[in-house]
Amino acid sequence: MRDTIGFVQSLAYKPARAVAGFFESIEEVKQIYSENQRLKASLQEHAILVSKIYELEKENASLKQLLKVESDLNDYQVRAAEVIMRSPDRWHQQVTINRGKKHGIEPNMAVITDKGMVGRVKSVAQFTSVVELLSDVNRSSQVSAVVQGNEAIYGIIEQYDLEQKGLYFKKIPMDAKLEVGQKVVTSGLGGIFPKGLLIGEIMEVTPDEYGLTQTALVKPAANLNSTDYVFVVERAFLPQSDQEEEKAEGDTSS
Repeated sequence: MRDTIGFVQSLAYKPARAVAGFFESIEEVKQIYSENQRLKASLQEHAILVSKIYELEKENASLKQLLKVESDLNDYQVRAAEVIMRSPDRWHQQVTINRGKKHGIEPNMAVITDKGMVGRVKSVAQFTSVVELLSDVNRSSQVSAVVQGNEAIYGIIEQYDLEQKGLYFKKIPMDAKLEVGQKVVTSGLGGIFPKGLLIGEIMEVTPDEYGLTQTALVKPAANLNSTDYVFVVERAFLPQSDQEEEKAEGDTSS
């Protein structure tokens, strides 16, 4: 009888043990799944943290550059601004900054980065402004410019070539001697932009179709394709140092 009962119990025990093992496996799977989810969440948080650190380092570097530029522009009144909007369909034409009338911004003020000039203030609202970029192919505004060197060579920055990624520097006298690599800056003669703001450097020079003047292709000094922070330069005919020189010359002549 014991043998019979033992045999029957063994038959019942095997399925019971299998069922128990099945539920234990389910519990292990649940634990593994839960641990997997925690690890995924941890990795995601780590990736987000790394991304934030990278953005903060990038922003910190930009702010350091802005501080350096601000210290280098003692002759001008400048206002730092952040680019808050840039439409994909007008990427090369304009950006919106977080400074407006409330901050003393006015139309036609020059806009620069730590590398060079990027454009001008086109329109102003109370707290924001739209900046027309030098890379706007439909830009109607002209920039009076001069080539840095022993001889002052003047001309006009008029258009932008998207394919060659350069500005056309036109109406240069035919007898002017230009060299690739020479710096081009604002002349201050247009009465809109202060003089001495870096625009770019000459890439190539060609005579116009009539052979009366020359046209130079200028590579912009600033990165017009990617800009996070800018400086708005208060419009002035001359830097303070030049105003003092003119005043001194006037006093001497009188």
